[in-house]
Amino acid sequence: MPRTNALSTDFRFEVHARCDDTRARTGTFHTPHGAVPTPAFMPVGTKATVKGLTPRQLRDTGTGFVLGNTYHLHLRPGEEAIRELGGLHRFMGWDGPILTDSGGFQVFSLAHLTRVREEGAELRSVVDGTVVRLTPETVVDIQRDLGADVIMAFDHCASDPLDREQVERATDRTHRWLERCVRRFDERDPVHGPQALFGIVQGGAFEDLRKRSVEAVCAHDLVGYAIGGVSVGEHEEAIEMAVEAATPLLPEDRPRYLMGVGTPRDFFRAVRAGVDMFDCVTPTRHGRNHQVYTSKGRMNVRNAAWARDDRPLDEDCSCEVCATFGRAYLRHLCHSGEILAGVLLSLHNVHFFQHLMQRMRDAIRAGTFNALASDYLERLQTKAPMDGSV
Repeated sequence: MPRTNALSTDFRFEVHARCDDTRARTGTFHTPHGAVPTPAFMPVGTKATVKGLTPRQLRDTGTGFVLGNTYHLHLRPGEEAIRELGGLHRFMGWDGPILTDSGGFQVFSLAHLTRVREEGAELRSVVDGTVVRLTPETVVDIQRDLGADVIMAFDHCASDPLDREQVERATDRTHRWLERCVRRFDERDPVHGPQALFGIVQGGAFEDLRKRSVEAVCAHDLVGYAIGGVSVGEHEEAIEMAVEAATPLLPEDRPRYLMGVGTPRDFFRAVRAGVDMFDCVTPTRHGRNHQVYTSKGRMNVRNAAWARDDRPLDEDCSCEVCATFGRAYLRHLCHSGEILAGVLLSLHNVHFFQHLMQRMRDAIRAGTFNALASDYLERLQTKAPMDGSV
């Protein structure tokens, strides 16, 4: 196998500490735009923006890595415009690492607008309804022009992760598409500096297919590997099985990325299995819908209980929002339909997620990861009490 995409001076991954009683680990993923400590959470900036937040605000939360999306950026403004304007980093004003998703998730999520064939996928544009053709080759070309540090191979996520025949076909197609992505990646020079290609493991809710997929994907010597096709409709036990089956088989010296998973409960389970990187829209989507995470549980900021409460959202939180505003004011913004409500609550949630990642890294180094998980999980998955005790 060609090793042109293997770890190099541009991309390095170091493991620093491991947890004795789990497979949790801390590390550093070095990229041309900076080093990212792991476990790491990537806020989703689908259209070259993490909704409502500026790059400086993101930095202040502790964010080091953000994600963009090939399909949506291809539609608007188009990779040609972004290439001419200096690449995605310059375009969106973000000087840290960027990862671009290939559009494979849109093939799944827009299934009603999509037709998948061996050559690739045809989707209807969500902008104007025109046909968009994505193939392994065009997906690599688009991401080369965008200039993200990490670009994802084009994969096929089955529409029903519990339908074995369908999952097997999609998984085998993912492997064939990866071969074409690797070939195209090696043929085409980067436009805006070094890039790394990650492969994606599929296999749905079937342990043997997950293991088979790991073997096929890891036959390519890539900078990193992702676990895809989880949290797409299967039950919680199937998600856990998929992660547990795939993660230990992925190379120890490469970053492991669990795609599209993003609640604290998910983080603890996956980090325990050895996952290093995550992305999800959870913190910003919840913020726009006036839901926040706190150290005492989830909170609906619209609730009447906070109407005369001048305490911060979370008295244990050091974010700008908690340092400045009380619950009553934030509730007022929500009920008044003010744009600032979604901005501030998203900012708090992203900070909360990043602080949780830091707590995990510290706990792994200290050998107290299981204790941290036990302490956090029950509270984080409940609703914050509304009796004045938080």
